[in-house]
Amino acid sequence: MPRIPYYEVENATGKHAEFLGKLGTHMNIYRMLANSENGLKGFIRMGNALLYRCELDPVLRELAIIRVGRLSRAAYEVFQHERIGREAGVAEEKIAALRDATIEAPAFTDNEKAVLRFTDDVVRNVKASDRTLKAVQAFLTPGALVELTLTIGYYMMVSRFLETAGVEGEDGQAEWLKTAKL
Repeated sequence: MPRIPYYEVENATGKHAEFLGKLGTHMNIYRMLANSENGLKGFIRMGNALLYRCELDPVLRELAIIRVGRLSRAAYEVFQHERIGREAGVAEEKIAALRDATIEAPAFTDNEKAVLRFTDDVVRNVKASDRTLKAVQAFLTPGALVELTLTIGYYMMVSRFLETAGVEGEDGQAEWLKTAKL
């Protein structure tokens, strides 16, 4: 149940209405964010940059995002990014391992485990330890490492926004929630 009312999209005018028309408001997160025109635009700009304009490998990105969502107990986020992760090439066995909260599963490569450990460290401790940082520095460029850290932080923000605002899931999520272990 939403804790903040969804924006009445049909009441939008001017540039806000134009932006919402281009974006589409089929996702409840956008309907909630639309309460702040500038907040929505900044959110979309940063999210699109992290999803579509980075050198960080999309599989590593999605593993980190799903892990952030699970650690944050943000069902909406996990549901959306399990789907996006599959589209990016994340194998079903890896998604299942994340559902079981098993980041050390044999399904993950050593590099993927390092990314997941780094993600856990940043989410839980704010500052990654020297050990987890060095493990990802061994195979990520400085640019990809910056992008990974920004992705973790961005999706921590998204998860907290979703849970605080009470954003509801769309079609298919209710059934998924019956099997989700968050």
